[in-house]
Amino acid sequence: MLAKQRFVLDTTAFTDTQLRDEFGDGDLSKTVDVLLDLIAKSRIKLNISCHMPPITYKEFTDYMARYDCPNTTMIKAETWIVKKTPNRYDTKIPSEIFYEYVQDMRERMNKGMRISESGIWEAAVESMVMMSRGEKKVDIEAKVLSKAITDFRKRYRAALRKGTLDSAPDLDVLLLAKELKAGVVAADEGIKVWAERLGLRFLSAKSFPKMMEEYLQHYD
Repeated sequence: MLAKQRFVLDTTAFTDTQLRDEFGDGDLSKTVDVLLDLIAKSRIKLNISCHMPPITYKEFTDYMARYDCPNTTMIKAETWIVKKTPNRYDTKIPSEIFYEYVQDMRERMNKGMRISESGIWEAAVESMVMMSRGEKKVDIEAKVLSKAITDFRKRYRAALRKGTLDSAPDLDVLLLAKELKAGVVAADEGIKVWAERLGLRFLSAKSFPKMMEEYLQHYD
């Protein structure tokens, strides 16, 4: 029996759009089915186990339910994905990592505040200009405020969420990988950044199935 390899999967290990194009002809259910077959074969032949924290697994199954994933595929997921809650009390994280995370979030919040201030000023100035031209309130709201809100949400989301951990499932993926000394599989930039800072092996969602295919090819 080969030495055991463990991987902890984020939801994006299945839902990444590049995976859909390459493994499912754009279809999410087909992609997930193909990946689960690879995981099953790798478990039996190569002693590779794939794990998910329960909170991440629920996120994954809820996502699949919205796309009417066949029940047979969900049975495969239940069978071959190992669900395990990370030991949040005993898993040790260096204090420097915690310090870096707090510092990163503070910088992001400050950037979000500047984006908010800029958006308010831009919308206010444009609204006043339109009012001076005698335009109606309803037209100002439609042309200025709706656009300002849309632009603000896009810029604010990018400033606060891109490249960092922004959910409990993301954090549980890293904690479980740290506990199991496992690799991390995701298409999430924030998970990638913090996995590398924690010294964890990281594989992109796109490269993980190719790795399993390569292993299986040489095993056969």
